[in-house]
Amino acid sequence: MLIQLSIRDIVLIDKLDLECGSGLMVLTGETGAGKSILLDAFALALGGRGDGSLVRTGESQGQVTAVFDLPAKHAARESANAQDIDIEGDLILRRVQMADGRTRAFINDQPVSVQTLRSIAAPLVEIHGQHDDRALVDPAMHRALLDAFGGLQKQVEAVRVCHTGLKEAKALLADEEERIARVRADGDYFRHAHEELTRLAPREKEEGDLAAKRTGMMQAEKVTSELREASEALTGGQSPIVALSSVMRRLERRAPQAPELIDPSVKAFSLALDALDGAAQVVDQALRDAQFDPRELEQTEERLFALRAASRKYNVPADDLAKLAEKFAADISSLDAGEINLTKLARAVDEAAKAYQAAAATLSKSRATTAKGLDKAVNAELAPLKLERAIFTTQIDTDANEPGPDGIDRIEFWVQTNPGTRPGPMMKVASGGELARFMLALKVVLADRGSAPTLVFDEIDTGVGGAVADAIGARLARLSSKVQVLAVTHAPQVAARARGHFRIAKGETGKGKRIATRVEPLAAHERQEEIARMLAGATITDEARAAAAKLLQNAG
Repeated sequence: MLIQLSIRDIVLIDKLDLECGSGLMVLTGETGAGKSILLDAFALALGGRGDGSLVRTGESQGQVTAVFDLPAKHAARESANAQDIDIEGDLILRRVQMADGRTRAFINDQPVSVQTLRSIAAPLVEIHGQHDDRALVDPAMHRALLDAFGGLQKQVEAVRVCHTGLKEAKALLADEEERIARVRADGDYFRHAHEELTRLAPREKEEGDLAAKRTGMMQAEKVTSELREASEALTGGQSPIVALSSVMRRLERRAPQAPELIDPSVKAFSLALDALDGAAQVVDQALRDAQFDPRELEQTEERLFALRAASRKYNVPADDLAKLAEKFAADISSLDAGEINLTKLARAVDEAAKAYQAAAATLSKSRATTAKGLDKAVNAELAPLKLERAIFTTQIDTDANEPGPDGIDRIEFWVQTNPGTRPGPMMKVASGGELARFMLALKVVLADRGSAPTLVFDEIDTGVGGAVADAIGARLARLSSKVQVLAVTHAPQVAARARGHFRIAKGETGKGKRIATRVEPLAAHERQEEIARMLAGATITDEARAAAAKLLQNAG
């Protein structure tokens, strides 16, 4: 709840520190004393729209600080933690308004954006008045209030989980359909390419091996004639081996006559003949190696040219053709598997849709039952609020063709203000005063199940008196047993039921005779005097004091 509100230099307020407690607290005072200014300042601290005109004349800036005491698991704390805003102890919201229109926002002295301030403050306070329709204008809020009244949060969460599952299943199916469509468009090409490469059966490094082999065969063809001439020179009719062998045999026959002369020559001839014989063998081997089948060259060239043609066609190196064939095979396999996967994903979408529909139907049925209970409870509160001829109904339009995260129901509060009139949306049918009282009846019914911990009511008793004002006060008091309630009121019947009473007054500050708004907590005897003023007006009579005492006694 709100435990402190501090305002500095906002319009007529130069310095104000308001200590707040639990229960019903009222703010009273003469018209124009500054009650609306105080609420505008409070709204500024909650992330409301800033304006340089809010700054007190002559000052460069104004400031509003609101301090809240919250449980550890409150939504505002969780929201702050989710945005890495460190909060320990009290939650302190501060807004600085510059005279030039600029504003700055802080949470526990950490600078934040106004949007962040507003989002964290949203679950803390609701401000209601005759013309303040923020809590009722959005049908989504009506749905949330109905769900809160029926305690349907678990069912709502189950629907949201199913909706998320359905959304994710549809996304997976759409992605796979898009992927398969792309693959399917190229499917014929993949199959043709894979078939062609399968027939070609390329191997890694095959192009280099074939090129080297082709080059070798082409070079061998060029040197064969020279090798034959060399062979003819070594072993043909003009071969020196025959002549040298004849000379060496003659020398061998003369060797016994002069061995010291002949033997060295014989050895030299022997070495020469061995060398020639070796050369002849090498040349013969070269001739044999150079021999090839012309058809083999032709086949090698055909294979090499086929690989290079495929390389150009598929725009990859010839050595990567084998990997490309594997990729095409994988794409074809993926296409086939994708068709099977599409069936599985479509089945998953159907199952998710059935799960959502079942959860949404269960929630819708629970809402219909809950709506009857809410209508009965709210209508029971209307008669004392001078709405005895009005009828409150919860309108539920269910459309299974429009699934959403909160179900298939569109929920809106309708009213019929008088018999014979046409019922319609509460925001359109009810007048300002009626709307405020309908809202009060709703808040009383939903006090502990769909309300912010602090509620502010701005003159919702305007235009009513007597029993109706007393009924409003009674309901505000009942409401304050569940949540903190601050009420700006002109009704003495409402003020008498308060646990805390503040009087708002306007007067001179003593500094240059400037006018400022003051807020004073009232003691018991001061409360009686203020309520008497509210009853009697400018001149407080003994009868008014007695009536005030009676109001306080009855309220107590």
